[in-house]
Amino acid sequence: MTEATTIKELIQAVDRADSADELLDAVENLSEKKHKDAIPTLIEVLGFNNPGAAVAAVEGLINIGEPVVPILLEQLDGYNYGARAWATRVFAGIGDPRALDLLLSAASSDFSLSVRRAAAKGLGIIRWSKLPEQEILPAQTQVLKTLFQVSEDPEWVVRYAAVLGLQSLALIVPDFNAEVVEFLKKLGNNDAELAIRSRVQMALNVLMQ
Repeated sequence: MTEATTIKELIQAVDRADSADELLDAVENLSEKKHKDAIPTLIEVLGFNNPGAAVAAVEGLINIGEPVVPILLEQLDGYNYGARAWATRVFAGIGDPRALDLLLSAASSDFSLSVRRAAAKGLGIIRWSKLPEQEILPAQTQVLKTLFQVSEDPEWVVRYAAVLGLQSLALIVPDFNAEVVEFLKKLGNNDAELAIRSRVQMALNVLMQ
């Protein structure tokens, strides 16, 4: 059995699934292949009313990586909110700057805390080399500003993700290190949540080495 035939059969298994459990198994099997031919089917699963299958599809799409981005961006406007939320998780996991505006908006203003959390974390791992050189610093500065803003989110899990994003950003952009360290010191002193203060200290330990 050739690889192409295998992918075709796995896609057909997703299409034929007639129960939630069967769909989940089929999507997981398809996702494991990390094959570009699976992209349209995995994207379609994001719109199904099946969170388990959607999680598996998100993981599969992230593992496929960059080829997913233009296809998913093209289809995004026609999605309902649930599918857009799952798509945001995909973009956050891939880190492609073509989705940067979407991640900035999601991190700062999406009504779902899980979407804000995913977007904030994803902002720290943008692949800056994919941008034209003259666009990199302005975009990085916008990400820094947004993560500072998100660190004041009312939900502690979103603030936690913002700390992760800031740590990653400062490691990728050393010129931001001093500003991020100063900001995190203040956050660590002022945030009421123990988990945030602990995560801030972990970040400072890394950034101040």
